Amino acid sequence: MTRIERTRRMMAIGSVLGATLLAGMAAAQPGPPTPATYPELPSEIPAGFTPVTDTFDYARRDVMIPMRDGVRLHTVILVPKGAARAPMLLTRTPYDATAMTTRAQSPHLGPTLAGYDNATDVIVEGGYIRVVQDIRGKYGSEGDYVMNRPTRGPQNPTPVDEATDTWDTIDWLVKNVPESNGRVGILGISYDGFLALTALVGPHPALKVAVPMNPMVDGWMGDDWFHNGAFRQQNLPYIYGQEATRDSKTEWWTGCYDDYDTFMRAGSAGELGRQRGLEQVGFWRKLLEHPSYDAFWRDQAMDRVLAAQPLDVPVMLVDSLWDQEDIYGAMAVYRALAAKDAGHDKVFLVLGPWHHGQEIHDGSTLGPLRFGSDTALYFRQHILRPFLDHNLKDGAPAANVAPVEAYETGTDVWRRLPAWPAGCAAGCSIKPTPLYLAAGGGLGFAAPKPGGAPFDEYVSDPAKPVPFIPRPVRASGGTWADWLVTDQREASGRTDVLVFVSDVLQEPVKIAGQPVANLVASTGGTDSDWVVKLIDVYPDEVAEQPAMGGYQLMVSADIVRGRYRESLEKPAPIAAGVPLLYRFALPTANHVFLPGHRIMVQVQSSWFPLYDRNPQTFVPNIFWAKPDDYRKAVQRIYHAPGETSFVELPLVVRP
Repeated sequence: MTRIERTRRMMAIGSVLGATLLAGMAAAQPGPPTPATYPELPSEIPAGFTPVTDTFDYARRDVMIPMRDGVRLHTVILVPKGAARAPMLLTRTPYDATAMTTRAQSPHLGPTLAGYDNATDVIVEGGYIRVVQDIRGKYGSEGDYVMNRPTRGPQNPTPVDEATDTWDTIDWLVKNVPESNGRVGILGISYDGFLALTALVGPHPALKVAVPMNPMVDGWMGDDWFHNGAFRQQNLPYIYGQEATRDSKTEWWTGCYDDYDTFMRAGSAGELGRQRGLEQVGFWRKLLEHPSYDAFWRDQAMDRVLAAQPLDVPVMLVDSLWDQEDIYGAMAVYRALAAKDAGHDKVFLVLGPWHHGQEIHDGSTLGPLRFGSDTALYFRQHILRPFLDHNLKDGAPAANVAPVEAYETGTDVWRRLPAWPAGCAAGCSIKPTPLYLAAGGGLGFAAPKPGGAPFDEYVSDPAKPVPFIPRPVRASGGTWADWLVTDQREASGRTDVLVFVSDVLQEPVKIAGQPVANLVASTGGTDSDWVVKLIDVYPDEVAEQPAMGGYQLMVSADIVRGRYRESLEKPAPIAAGVPLLYRFALPTANHVFLPGHRIMVQVQSSWFPLYDRNPQTFVPNIFWAKPDDYRKAVQRIYHAPGETSFVELPLVVRP
């Protein structure tokens, strides 16, 4: 046998032995254990856990209330311990009923609601049963979500809307909450305020009062989505978060610290939406399709809807004079309803010196403004609480609430008024009075005379739009709530902002109502935006508050998109270089310009990135303006006899 043969034989023998050994080892190994091999440890989590809440001063009930179409809405009911014949306060919300009713893990109702709920102190101290409901399609509720779901009609052919859902909810509550007295009030802020308004469309008999605070009313004319046609693109993150998912957990992202950079780099609002995938979202597609004031917007504007309804339920409309989100809505509804209130016992209005929703928080300051008292607490204790108690509690005393409770800024006092606008309780009148823009940056009540320069001009450059607050712009941060009281000195120093200022006032000038801008203006382009700001300029030195020396406080300001000068529904190019009249109302003010102060008017053509840039070249849809569409334009504001520009002040005249 050769060496090679011996080697092969040894290898074969080794292979056989190895295989035999491995087989033996495998046989010796235990197989996979069977359930009976060892005992399992029982789970320490019970199949169902029942919290022990004997020490709580309220009982919590989570229920699913059926609507007429079979959809069930998640509803949280908080009943104070020992409640009997207690009224119910309802809020319907897209913002998570569970979160709104579990702000703290506490056996006490107050901390459970504090910080998020509407007027917690009123609810707790008043002994109300609190009800918070997720609207259909959001959080714990079934069904499909539609942003500001229109009432049944041309924009909503289905058999259900927010009004029917409210009716069905109230009907269930009065039949299934034995601790109640069968009376229900509805209140809410912003979107929740819109939902409180919808309850007035065919209201349930048990609905005895509604308190819409800062409600969303008309998204095109002056609330969240547009102002006079100019798109409020700063709301893109809200739309993204609100509609991307049912639970609103998908968050908007940005790669820039400064929002100004984010929007500038995208170009148009439509392009930024495309970059973020917003066209997957239904409401964004509707915005892109309806940039003008067409039937889509008119049919769902709540002031128009309620104007066609009987006035059956007492309503208290709450408006914030510096509301950065919904400054239009409450006043629009008041105008629609006040004329129907012949007995002056159904429609009430509150004007407070607040930002959006501040009436349920601390109201002693707003930005740099100090009011000398907690104005929001005063509202809740002396206006809201008596009003609710009177309408909802058995045998409650008269509320002693005036038809209009208006805080007067400048003098910092509350006024009890018979109607709005009204300058005082009796004897005053409102006289629309032109405050004229004049050559050389002058401003006064005397009309311009011949001989002065006929106009002032500036160059508006879309590549360098005027920021609405000093950069860096962080609208989602702490500056958003009080940006309307931001010092306007930085804007007044820009070459693309015209400034007109009065002499130092020797007497107080009081206004109550809506100032109206009357601009005679021309543009070198074929489209343009116009921003008009009415400003209170403080004295150069303010002894008790040095930082307010020379402060430029916006009292009322707004924007108009020029393409809608002739028609809100059908935009048209502007004739370049031709002086044209732009007349539009500014938000409501109730203000006194004090002696020693001056009045200022600023005019500009951008307010960025709060509003999208006007390309200043007419395009069919500004959402899709291209880079080459954005062009500089020479803007002229005229102030000559026959071509006068002014702000019409609602001047209070005493007898």
